[in-house]
Amino acid sequence: MNVAATNLFEIVPLTEHIGVEIRGLDLSKPLDEATKKALHQAWLDHIVLIFRGQNLTQEQHMDATRVFGEPGHVGRPPKYFPEGFNRVLPGIMFISNIRENGEPIGALPDGEMMFHHDMIHHELPHKGTLLYSVEIPSHGGNTLFASGYAAYETMDPEIRARLEGKIAKHHYHYGSVQRGDDKGTEASAASKHPVFRTNEETGRKAVYVNRLMTIGIEGMDDDEAMPLLEYLFDHSEKPEFVYSHEWKVGDLLLWDNRCSTHARTDFPSTERRLMLRTTVRGEVIPY
Repeated sequence: MNVAATNLFEIVPLTEHIGVEIRGLDLSKPLDEATKKALHQAWLDHIVLIFRGQNLTQEQHMDATRVFGEPGHVGRPPKYFPEGFNRVLPGIMFISNIRENGEPIGALPDGEMMFHHDMIHHELPHKGTLLYSVEIPSHGGNTLFASGYAAYETMDPEIRARLEGKIAKHHYHYGSVQRGDDKGTEASAASKHPVFRTNEETGRKAVYVNRLMTIGIEGMDDDEAMPLLEYLFDHSEKPEFVYSHEWKVGDLLLWDNRCSTHARTDFPSTERRLMLRTTVRGEVIPY
């Protein structure tokens, strides 16, 4: 895999199917329109963009988000703030295991998480997500990204033909990181979306089901649907389609939620982890 150089920045591929590192850009400084356009195209081409060594204010993080679209809604502001924070801008969410007064200050605090698409259990899933590392544990907490394009294009043609045009059902209990547990019973949401989603900006199809939240296929009994879904889960998560990111403080990652899934490895619960998350607002998915 070769480094692609432009007069604006370098694009360094990380795997064959997904992920590049963008070098030569300081996102704390204003970007001209040519650079914004080139970054947006790099995102469409490579699904995951990694910017190392950034030092961003919340305002600069939001500016970076706007390069890729309208920032999305991220829910209620935190009840407590970690050291160094006395506010959080609308549109920014804490992803953290830090506890104040015995309560986590952020969402998704502990443990591993299976592969999923952000907000697929809603009518308007996020188009993209940006995650910025402020504090990280000594090990673990890696984020894995899998290409839905590669999964779609290499799957068994008979299964692909069988599932074209089908609609999958998704459900998620907030607070739960493993499907079927009882940790997140206070609120839940459900949705229906195509099994294979066409990215409206690229015209490419991707597998759009995931192990964490997809629970069935419309018009199929579970005896028929679940073996097909298990095939899709296993196929989509093959190592050759996956990039595993080992975090450093100051990393900013952007991923295209329309054509990739992501997962998280476990990390020491006794060590602090603080990420700032923004999203790019999605659109209604036609089917």
